[in-house]
Amino acid sequence: MSVQRQLTNERMSQIVAHNGTVYLAGQVGDDMTAGIEQQTREVLSNIERLLDLAGTDKSRILSVTIYLKDIDAHFAAMNSVWDKWLPKGVAPARATVEAKLCEPEILIELSVIAALS
Repeated sequence: MSVQRQLTNERMSQIVAHNGTVYLAGQVGDDMTAGIEQQTREVLSNIERLLDLAGTDKSRILSVTIYLKDIDAHFAAMNSVWDKWLPKGVAPARATVEAKLCEPEILIELSVIAALS
């Protein structure tokens, strides 16, 4: 079985597909000056775009790991955006952890595994 990589550089691929499954690299928002709700919307928009490019969609997400800079301060606001974005009845397996992210302005990062259509 072949492995397909998209949007690849010397360090990582944004999309890796293998054996009917697609893996997205950790995704962050575009505007690092924005608050948690806006960063969450941007991350989810980026994920939707990448899933589409891979040939699948958010209804086929199997697992998500959410990294928050400050889980106490950001968990509820992030969930309010997440709950509006995710279609009813397709909630993936999910873990949310607090983490020191690679840039101090980044409030949220998501890693996604989805089934291909």
